[in-house]
Amino acid sequence: MTEHSIGPLSPGGPILLVGAGKMGGALLDGWLAGGLDPALVAVVDPGLPPDVAERLSAQGVILAPEPGNLPPPAAILFAVKPQMAADALPSVAGFVSPDTVVVSILAGTTLKTLRSGLPNGAAVVRTMPNTPASVGRGITACVAGEGVSAAQRALADRLLQACGEVVWVDDEALIDAVTGVSGSGPAYVFLMAESLARAGVAAGLPPDLAGKLARATVEGAGELLHRSPETPETLRKNVTSPNGTTAAALGVLMAADGLDPLLERAVAAATARSRELAG
Repeated sequence: MTEHSIGPLSPGGPILLVGAGKMGGALLDGWLAGGLDPALVAVVDPGLPPDVAERLSAQGVILAPEPGNLPPPAAILFAVKPQMAADALPSVAGFVSPDTVVVSILAGTTLKTLRSGLPNGAAVVRTMPNTPASVGRGITACVAGEGVSAAQRALADRLLQACGEVVWVDDEALIDAVTGVSGSGPAYVFLMAESLARAGVAAGLPPDLAGKLARATVEGAGELLHRSPETPETLRKNVTSPNGTTAAALGVLMAADGLDPLLERAVAAATARSRELAG
């Protein structure tokens, strides 16, 4: 599932996953594939499908634990929908110990909001992942709240690496801009594939062929960008012959009213909405 591995991990206590949907499930799969002992993982998710619950139980994962029946977790990772935060946070407050780091992937949920539903002094890390985490190619930006120790930050980093790269910022306000770039960014790329296919149809290609060409081009360009040490600018120049077909197209995309200002407005809109959601 993932090319990232958390490797041998002795967290010093169980890992409690609250919400095992798409993102939480991807992290869980990454932890187990990376060698984390299933007996050190507990899942709280009332909506867990029966077949998933059966599979996890067979692997040795602890399901629906009660605070008194589980040792203090080394980490609690919140992966529920943001609108469920108000109910989910108090429901697991009894699991939080002074040594527990609480890691949230709830979009638009600030450190202040997270701490308000947890015991005083809880160590909280707020993160913004993106959907390529489901195939081990995500990137997650993190900010550590007050009182998070170096060891707690390192544990959060290791756990999140199970689904891709991890970067840290010092200013929580930057998480809104991160949301606009990488959190929402995959949708921009998918839209580009759609638009490229429609442009191919407008140029005379059959829809099926245009869709196949557009999809494969976006996939291949992304993989080349992933594997190459070159910058995106260098890769672009490498496929652009002077006065050639690519140069003609880029003359449109790089015009004053082209792709740059359009994406700037799109990212600004997503950033502003993230701030609104955070209150």
